[in-house]
Formats: sequence, structure tokens, C-alpha cells
Amino acid sequence: MVSAICFNCGSEKLGAFSVCRRCEITPQTRDELLLSLALSTRLSSESQLAHFAHETKSGLRPSIPKSLLDQAGDVLNHFFIKEKTGVEREDAQVAAARMRPAQTATVQKQVIPDICNLKATALHKNAFCLLGATTRDNRRKLVKLAEDRSLELDHDACQKARSDMTNPRTRLGVEMAWLPGVSPRKAEQLASQLLQNPMSIRTESGLPSLAHANLMAAAFESVGDGDNPEDISEFIQEMAYLVDEITINDIIRDINEDRAISEFPEIGSRDQVESELTERKHYFKNAIKNSLNSLSPMSLVDVMTWTVDSVTNGGEDHAPELIDQLVDSYEVEAQGFLQKEAENIHKLINAVRDSAVSGEGVVKPLVDKLETITRNWDRVAQPIQLSAKARGIEHELSNEMAHSIRNLAIELFNEYNMLTQSKRITDLLRELFSELPDVAEQVEQDADVLQGIFQSRKQEEAIRNEWAKEITYHAEIGLVFKNTLSISPDGVVWNNMSFPLDTITRVRWGGVNHSVNGIPTGTTYTLAFGDDLSEAVIELRREDVYSTFIDKLWRAVCIRLLTDSLESLRAGKEIKFGRAILRDDGVTLIKHKFWGLGDAVRCAWHQTHIWSSGGDFYIGLKDDKKTYVSLSYINTPNTHVVEQMIRMGFNKAGMRKLSDVLQGN
Repeated sequence: MVSAICFNCGSEKLGAFSVCRRCEITPQTRDELLLSLALSTRLSSESQLAHFAHETKSGLRPSIPKSLLDQAGDVLNHFFIKEKTGVEREDAQVAAARMRPAQTATVQKQVIPDICNLKATALHKNAFCLLGATTRDNRRKLVKLAEDRSLELDHDACQKARSDMTNPRTRLGVEMAWLPGVSPRKAEQLASQLLQNPMSIRTESGLPSLAHANLMAAAFESVGDGDNPEDISEFIQEMAYLVDEITINDIIRDINEDRAISEFPEIGSRDQVESELTERKHYFKNAIKNSLNSLSPMSLVDVMTWTVDSVTNGGEDHAPELIDQLVDSYEVEAQGFLQKEAENIHKLINAVRDSAVSGEGVVKPLVDKLETITRNWDRVAQPIQLSAKARGIEHELSNEMAHSIRNLAIELFNEYNMLTQSKRITDLLRELFSELPDVAEQVEQDADVLQGIFQSRKQEEAIRNEWAKEITYHAEIGLVFKNTLSISPDGVVWNNMSFPLDTITRVRWGGVNHSVNGIPTGTTYTLAFGDDLSEAVIELRREDVYSTFIDKLWRAVCIRLLTDSLESLRAGKEIKFGRAILRDDGVTLIKHKFWGLGDAVRCAWHQTHIWSSGGDFYIGLKDDKKTYVSLSYINTPNTHVVEQMIRMGFNKAGMRKLSDVLQGN
């Protein structure tokens, strides 16, 4: 490569006509071009250049001999006049005299692409662009261009470019990597446009598919982390659909049209074109991949996800071939992350299992962390899952991960009754792994079952809350010394005695009217409740407190006692109330005698009847007035419960067993 120094600042650079990377000045006028040639190793020695550089950096004009400038003029004239004007060498001086400095600069820009510029793309390094050649130049023209370009560029690079374009075995690859089917003038314009505004290439129309794809791939070199991820995704999609439009027949047609002019043999076989097209597609994939690698990791993931989701319609449609190839490459590079995070997820799953015995309070923070890591894992795996769904295959690691997490949700519910955490994990699976058909179906079924249970429990909770509200009551009893009587879901309290609701096994209540000389003096009310060991007895005169408390007590305790009694009868047990013995299919009564205790008589329910009198509840034999038992409402525990149970049975049509009440109507 030709070395040079900048005519403006004296800094070293590569190529006489290239931009100076220090002061960013490019030679433009004829005088600047002459100076630049003189200040290069093409015409000056290393020691001369060192002297010229010292003078320039000192603010002096370099002391270049006139003979050296004349020599530079000859080289410059020979370089651009024969290529652009067709004038023979003996007319060079006349033609050069007619050209204004501005025209000279324009010719220089057209003939010598700015391949040393840092923004130059792979397309600008193509042999055609390197030598300033067109696809219609014949072999002689290419040889000449290579010789002339060697004045400025590396000689070996120019000769290789010439060889690649003239050798039938390698020419096809160079042609397909350039702009086949595009006119020389348009190709020059597009190459310049690609440097000045790479993204404008996306809106070009009327270009052959392969040529447009080559331009788009080169434009991807300008993509960076500052670009909008959604716009990059759209760019990738445009590229993918464009590559799908490339056909071998179009390539052969476009290249053979130019070869007919350049006198190179036309393509006769499709095999070589197919092979080169495969290489091109591999290049397209790598061009996009390299641009994605310049993004931050999360931006890269977002671009891939948006791209695959869009082109596959959420995994429902097949993606263009280029997208599938990108996903395959992405999967290979993401494998390390996915495997490592999968191990962390399995560790958390085991930690949740080990902690489940300690209760939901310990499990919840672990599930929080499991959700966070799983979301991060799935965010990276999402493009792979969508692509696999579109191709009708499974992503094994995602399947394995989803099933492991699902098993945890099932275990938390079945073994530890943790509905909330189980439903939460199931909802997470339904959200994150919907792209896995088999998993999605199973999780959907799990979610429906858990949702049903969840709704049922919510209803039960609402009923319990309403029940708690209905049974809660508090009253102060006594005129001077107040005693507290209260009932709530926590139990019944009288003074210092407290009975949890589920421990109360006996209740009784009633009122006694008082009078003096036939004049009513009020009523004394008795309330009593207790467990198998103790009992609280309350006497009061306030009917409002008595009535309200009995209503609360019935809802809180008596319904349970009634149901438990019916369940015991259905199980074949006998229950003794006072002197009566109840069975499911009947009752044992007492045949009363004038002397003695009387004999026990077993009766079926249809043989009996019931009534109340004088503060007692009676069960008697229909056909024998002397056969009966009486239970005191105020003194015999659970008499009110027994009465209600029997009345319910008698009200049920066709009742044979008392427990038939439990079957409903």
C-alpha cells in the first residue's frame, strides 16, 4: 500500500488521495492532488517524506522540487484522462489545460472510491469497486484498470482483484457479491449513496433482488446500539423477505446480459450459481448477526423476539429462510446462558420443595425469585420458542423447564394445599410458555381447575365472612356489676369462661314467667352452653339480649350440632337425649306405669308424633298415650336441636330414616 503524508498537517496516512484521519482533510483541487502525489512513496523516498512532514508540521510549505511536481502532474494526467475522456497520452497536456480545478476534483472522486474511509463497507471492497470497474468491462479494460489503480493502491490487492474478475472460476462470486443487473452509472451512484446515507438503500425500488440484498447487507454495517430496536427488527424483516425473492434464473439472466457485453463466457450451469447463492445467504446472515452483536444484550434479544414474532405471526406461520438461520445461530450463542440459568431455576425449584413444609410465608419469597429468573430466562428463549413453533418442532430445553415448574405447582397444591402459590406459578407458565403446544394445553387445563377451586374458595371465604358478621354479638349484662356475654368466630365468652365454637357440645335455653297473685312480674331467661367438661349458665331478664343471642348461637353452634347428629345416625350410631334413644330409623320411648320406671319401647318414626307442653318437648307413640319421653327445653341439653332435627324429618315426604334430611329434596 502507498504511504503518504497529509499536505495540510503533515500526518502519516495510507494513500495519497485518502482522507487524513488527523485533520479529516481530503485533497480536492488539482494543486492539492499534485501535492498529495508528490508527498507519497509513489514519487518520494522515505527520507524525503520525513523532511516534507517536518516542514509541514512547522507551518512551512514543503520544499518540493518543480521536477517532482511535474512528474506528479504527468502521473495525475495519465491516471484520469485516459479513463474518463478517452484522450490518448500525446493529447494529455491539452486536455488537462482545458479542465478547471473543480472538474478535476470531481473526476478524482468518481475514479477513486473512498475505500480507506472508515465507513467503507464490504461492498466497497468488492473487486469491481476496488478497481473502479463495471460488469461490462472486458478483459483488456480490467487489466488496464488494475495497472492504473496500482499507482494509488496496494499492487498485490489490485492484481488479485483483476485476477478474480478475469478468472472464469472466481468471476461469478465477485459478480454475485456486486450489483448484478444494475447499470454501471446506477451502480456507481448506489455505492456513493451507501457511504453517505446507508439507510436510504432500504427505500430503493426497481433493483434486482440480489443487488438490493447486497446493498442492504452492506447497510447493516452502519447499524449500532444507538438505533431503535424496532427499526432494526423491521430492517431485518425487509432483508429476509428480499432474500426470499432471489431466484437463480434472475441471477443467470442479469449476469449473462452483462457478460454478453464484456465478452466473458455466459453461465451455462445452475450448479455453480446455486453454490455461490448459498455462500451469499451465509454472508447475509453474518452481516445481520454482526450488526446485532454490536447491540446491548437485551436490545439484541428484543430485536430477535420482535422479528420472529412478527414474521411468524406469533409462531403460526413459517418464517423466511434467513430468519430461521438467524434463530439457529442465536440459539447456539444463547445456549450457555440458557443452560446456566436453567440450573439456577432447578435449584430454586428444589429450594421451594424443601421449604414447603415450613408454610406459605417461607415459600412465597422463593417463588418471587423463581418468577424473576424464569421471566429473564424466557425472555432470551422466546425467539427460539416462536421459531420452533412455526417450524412444527419442539425446543427441548423449554419443554423440560416448563414441565419442571408445572410439577412444582401441582406438588404445592396437592401436598401442601398452597392454592395461591400454585395458581400463581400456573399463571406464569401460561403467560411465558404459550408457544409450547403440549405444555400450553396441559397448563391451560391446570389453570382452569385451579381457577375453579380458587373461585370456590373465594365464595367460601365470602360466605364465612358473611357468617362471621351474622354471628358476632356483644352485650353487657347486669345493672351495677357488668358481665360480658359475646359470641364470634373465635368462640362464646361469659365472664371468665371461654368456649371455642367447635368445642361446644351442649346448649340449652328457656324462659320462666313469674307472677304474684296472678299479676305477671316478669320472665327469667336461662342460657347455657358448654363442652364435655364444663358449662356456663346465664340468667337474665332482658328479652332482647336473650333472643338475639339465641339467634347467633343457633347459627354458630346448633346447626353444626344438628348436622353432626344426623351424620352419626346415618353411620348407625344411637344418640341418647334424656331417657330417649334416637336411631336413624326410629326411637326408643318409655311406656309409663303407675308403679316403677316403665318399659323401653322401640318405635319406627312413622309410629310417633311430637308436641310441646309446659316447657317440655315430647316424643310419643301415636297409638299409646302412655308411651312417650319428655325433654325439658331449659334443663335437658340439646333439646332444641333434637326437636328441630325430628321436625325436619317429619316435613320430608316419605321419610323412613332421619338422615334422609341430609339428601335434600
